[in-house]
Amino acid sequence: MSLVIQKGTSLRADAMQRLKKNRAAVLGLYCLGLIVLCCLVLPFTPILKDPNAQSLVDQNLAPSTHYWFGTDNLGRDIFSRVFYGGRISIAVAVLTTLVAATIGVTYGAISGYVGNKVDAVMMRMVDVLYGMPFLIVVILFGRVLEKQTAKWSQSVVDLFTAADATPAKINDVRTAVEPLVTMAPLFIAIGALSWLTISRIVRAQVLSVKKLEFVEAARSLGLSHTKILFRHILPNCVGPIIIYTTLTIPGIMLFEAVLSFLGLGLKPPNSSWGVLIQGGADLMLTNPWSLVFPSVFFSLTLLSLNFIGDGLRDAFDPKSSKD
Repeated sequence: MSLVIQKGTSLRADAMQRLKKNRAAVLGLYCLGLIVLCCLVLPFTPILKDPNAQSLVDQNLAPSTHYWFGTDNLGRDIFSRVFYGGRISIAVAVLTTLVAATIGVTYGAISGYVGNKVDAVMMRMVDVLYGMPFLIVVILFGRVLEKQTAKWSQSVVDLFTAADATPAKINDVRTAVEPLVTMAPLFIAIGALSWLTISRIVRAQVLSVKKLEFVEAARSLGLSHTKILFRHILPNCVGPIIIYTTLTIPGIMLFEAVLSFLGLGLKPPNSSWGVLIQGGADLMLTNPWSLVFPSVFFSLTLLSLNFIGDGLRDAFDPKSSKD
């Protein structure tokens, strides 16, 4: 009688297998990938018209073969504005989440690993920051740096345009660059204040992992605290970090949309999905298309991210049984 040796699999491989079997998460992944691809690629193709080009003759037109999503009250092509705006909304959410995750993971890991009085002091600082009026701080930060971002924007436009560039070329560069630069203070402020929850999650994970045998083995080999923390402990906390990061992106996109809806985000004539929804809400009775299309893309993106986040949470759950 021969013995059959079954090859083992890692936790991450098991998690990916469970994720592939989650139809909602896979559907969300494909939907999100398609939207992101369109937002990144289409603005650099001749398919999209200038999103800021106005045509008063073509005001409030319904969808047609010439204007696929119709036009707004200034005759601007909604199809172009949706994908240009999607690029801004997605970029703001991803960059802000990266800032928050970097700060939160580092802070929480150090707090949990060092422990004792240092941990107590660091967590009390988190409690104090939780009590700050988040929305007001973000708005004030954006207002203070508003003039400075205008100078940064002009500097970046000058950097990417030649001295003999035509006005059309300068306008194309300004359309591509200006929204991201002007939004920089907002996603720095949002990211700098959105790391509090993830720092607590990482701290809890580090507190439990640092007591395991392989960490003691690493210490006995004489490895430095930095190597033990970042090479041995944090890689074993990657599941909760990925899950929380995925679930943070929709919240930040929604927050940016709220700021833009209130007129505190992106400045016209540039667009994000929040700006488009705000403009469409004012015209919903006379021109419903200006509200429907950006709302649909925004909702699909949020739903896809939530499905992916839920799928990752289930996939990385250590209590899930092997199939």
